[in-house]
Amino acid sequence: MNYRHAFHAGNFADLVKHATLTLLLDALTADAAPLTVVDTHAGAGGYDLDGELARRTGEAAQGVFRLMAADDAPAPFDRLKAAVRRGNPGGGVRFYPGSPSLIAAGLRKGDRYVACELRDDDVALLRQTLAPFPGARAEQTDGFAMAGREAGKGGRVFILIDPPFERSDDYARIAATLAAVMLLDPDACVAVWLPLKDLETFDSFLRSIEPACADLLVVEARLKPLTDPMKMNGCAMVIANAPPGLEPDLSAAAGWVVARLGETGGKAEVWRTGA
Repeated sequence: MNYRHAFHAGNFADLVKHATLTLLLDALTADAAPLTVVDTHAGAGGYDLDGELARRTGEAAQGVFRLMAADDAPAPFDRLKAAVRRGNPGGGVRFYPGSPSLIAAGLRKGDRYVACELRDDDVALLRQTLAPFPGARAEQTDGFAMAGREAGKGGRVFILIDPPFERSDDYARIAATLAAVMLLDPDACVAVWLPLKDLETFDSFLRSIEPACADLLVVEARLKPLTDPMKMNGCAMVIANAPPGLEPDLSAAAGWVVARLGETGGKAEVWRTGA
């Protein structure tokens, strides 16, 4: 695959994903019991926004650069903003933390983090990113398969699924992985990041996972109407077994992204299936 997250690091979708991720981690680590986190598509772990790949698209300019310059960003972005500041001690916004950096920094003693990546170059960078964290390890392996293996071990499990959506079977593999994980551990928390292009693709995916996951919390950030299936018009987070009480903060984060970075006709919505 040709996908590199560095092309898109720090864009609007990362803001939604990483605000959601840090809120979930805060809620899950409020429980004293050890937590195992599995990241199925971890990437390099952190990104140089001055690098060639990031500059080729310039997507961070309408994402983290706007966030860090804003004085009205709501509290759900505080963890992400603090991580950006730690990664740029000299000021500015050159380095952006990926999900592995955010997850590893939130580990407690006794927690475990398994970050999965297939690309040789990215997994080498990922290992460097995670080296300071004794509870974290990088694995060059299929993250979908790892999710099932870890869910079968017992204990509390949180799985982040964030594939590149370059393969035609990514949606099907997500649905199959969710079904397998829920069969092994009905209490596992699983968060899936999705691009929003057209409504039918999104609705079809939700229909495909509802038999396995009765309790779904959905965060939608539509930056524009879903009328062009060839473009990423927004993004969504779909969370199985989300901790209670996250809706207000998730609404604030998605609402800010849509209001500040979206176009006319955009919409932010947070809802639960069956509600």
